[in-house]
Amino acid sequence: MNLTTKAVGVVLLALGVPALCLAGSIKGKVVLAGAAPAARKVDVTIDQYACGTTKDADDLVLSPRREVANAVVWIENAPRGDTWPAGAEKPTIDQRGCAFVPRVVVVPVGGTVDFLNNDRLLHNIHATPKLNVAFNRTQPKDRTIPITFTKAEIVRIDCDLHSWMRSWVVVADHPFYRVTQGDGAFAFDDLPPGHYRLQIWHERLGTVAREITVPDKGSAAMNVELKLP
Repeated sequence: MNLTTKAVGVVLLALGVPALCLAGSIKGKVVLAGAAPAARKVDVTIDQYACGTTKDADDLVLSPRREVANAVVWIENAPRGDTWPAGAEKPTIDQRGCAFVPRVVVVPVGGTVDFLNNDRLLHNIHATPKLNVAFNRTQPKDRTIPITFTKAEIVRIDCDLHSWMRSWVVVADHPFYRVTQGDGAFAFDDLPPGHYRLQIWHERLGTVAREITVPDKGSAAMNVELKLP
């Protein structure tokens, strides 16, 4: 190491910036243990002109390889100080085809979810959370209803007019939350090395905890199996 390099290192340390940043990652998938159950259908008894006669229950969406969509994975002992990505504070949930789309969103504590209605009929959004303020709002087509969530918890949203409609708002107190898509995958990048506790939640499969150690560099792999109750 020459004198110039040493001098730069001294300046970085004096500013509180490490001369070498070590970062690892966690990558994994959420899969269903055992055989996949038959897909569930629900009968439509109202507004069939817009909703059809049956709907997929959508409470367990699986790929052909039993990968689980709409599972929420978060780091319980997450590193602090990381910033939320732009736009994370205001996701949207649409009511389209008599279903909430997407089914699961993550919003920061203090953030707002915009509820939309693109259907040509009346819906309502109804929630009775434990920590946040309860609401029950009717929603005609093309009206946007913003709802702000101030406490960390998982909030169930229902439409009382169409009983099969359900969605979930995950109110998060840090950015290390992920929602799996159709391939069941999740990833956390740029993590300091160390030991982490993960929580994995799914509306039908429940919640499990896992622990994993992140190396100085490279990925720590984890596949999580969830079981039907």
